[in-house]
Amino acid sequence: MVLKVFFPSCCSSAESGILIGRWISEQNSAVILAVVHFPFIPVQVKQYLSEVQRVTKVSVSVLGSWSNSKQEKEESLSEFLEDLGTIFSHEPWIQISKEGGSKFWSCSTLQKHSNNPKEEEIILIYYDQRKVMLSHLHPPLDTATSTDRKADDASKLSAIFDTVAKSKVLFMTDRYDDGPIKLTHWQSDGVEASIIVELMKQASVPACMLLTFLLSLISGVCRSRVLKFWPLSFLWSKLSTCEQLGHRLQHLQVISSNKKAQTQTQLMRKANVFVSLLIDVALGILLMSWLYRKNRIGHLADTLIPMADHIAEELQDLLQWLMGAPAGLKMNRALDQVLGRFFLYHIHLWISYIHLMSPFIEMILWYVGLSACLGLTVALCILSDIIALLTFHIYCFYVYGARLYCLKIYGLSSLWRLFRGKKWNVLRQRVDSCSYDLDQLFIGTLLFTILLFLLPTTALYYLVFTLLRLLVVIVQGLIHLLVDLIDSLPLYSIILRLCRSYRLAGQPLSSLSLKEREICTCAIST
Repeated sequence: MVLKVFFPSCCSSAESGILIGRWISEQNSAVILAVVHFPFIPVQVKQYLSEVQRVTKVSVSVLGSWSNSKQEKEESLSEFLEDLGTIFSHEPWIQISKEGGSKFWSCSTLQKHSNNPKEEEIILIYYDQRKVMLSHLHPPLDTATSTDRKADDASKLSAIFDTVAKSKVLFMTDRYDDGPIKLTHWQSDGVEASIIVELMKQASVPACMLLTFLLSLISGVCRSRVLKFWPLSFLWSKLSTCEQLGHRLQHLQVISSNKKAQTQTQLMRKANVFVSLLIDVALGILLMSWLYRKNRIGHLADTLIPMADHIAEELQDLLQWLMGAPAGLKMNRALDQVLGRFFLYHIHLWISYIHLMSPFIEMILWYVGLSACLGLTVALCILSDIIALLTFHIYCFYVYGARLYCLKIYGLSSLWRLFRGKKWNVLRQRVDSCSYDLDQLFIGTLLFTILLFLLPTTALYYLVFTLLRLLVVIVQGLIHLLVDLIDSLPLYSIILRLCRSYRLAGQPLSSLSLKEREICTCAIST
């Protein structure tokens, strides 16, 4: 039978001692967790292992001995390590030794209490304990299903990862502790980032409490009935800045929640939201610092008014072209002049409004620039709203043209039914047959002819203003696409994938291949 020994890579240079870990009888495997160095008292080792077993619920025991030839100074040390098997009495007793300067290790087993000792083939598996501990390869099972799946998990590789993950208490002691037992494991040189983590934990509690109180206060104001009245509710639903602020408010509530993440997915979601919010605010502060340097706000305000005038002049030229013979098309002269003058008057009102607001443009932009401290996405949403306000006349032109075009299409469809002797039944929502007298048919023919000959002029105005509106929507869509990219991009997961990909590892599906069985060393990196 093949014996598999999982040995941590961090213990390869450890001093001689005894191996502690878990024996998995269903797999005939031994998971080595740490090495206990000399000198030690066997009674204290047993007490320490019983305490670890009580806390972790993992059957941790002494599995064998470890001998490092670089540290040996007496020939009797190997015999002493063999005699330790009678004190701790584990079957089989695993003996692993490493020769100095050699890549090959020797691994053997002793079965002193067996009547018929058999030679076992041993596969020594070399794994990175730190990566296995931090990757969360085996999430905890529910208590209701843990009993039913215990037998199935025993034959899976996940049992080995589960053993390492549950032995967190064992890795909390390092060589600087004054305890009677000295261990070598992945954190034996010191708990990783322990000072920073503890300081952050102590500082995060009052910060989260204060942030939760402020967010609850802001959420209460947002849910109040004052914002549900018509003008405020309309503005809140139409302005993208208000929607983005509400979105970020939900993100802050997720981050500052005192409810602990139950699964790895929830933890990753919180981390992604936190990193996204942090980068968003950092980019916003950089944008704000750039805007307030060298009076860029004043230059932007001086450029904005001439740009609005230029756009208005281009629209006036476009309307003058439509009022003539655009592309050689023969338009209805009277309707063309009426529509052209109507839209020219709106442009004149818009230019007067822009020049009326010009003294306050720089002050408005100065206060708008301060909103960048809330994040780059908020600044982009404000930019989108400013574009919507500056192109409000184009939106009005599109609405007028679309409404007029739809009325004519609706009138032509109704009169077309009149020619066929049909009508639309409003009650039954269907087309029924109907008999019309001569006067109705005469008036319907006149109206149909008038609407049909006026349709090309209306359709041309509708097409031009639809294309202008589509251009504005494309620009706003690109801005909102960038905002959604910053909001939803899992930056923390991407950084982990590039730097520490093992933290994103899933449930292991592969098993060890035993086709080539040799009594030698086998190295597998995890």
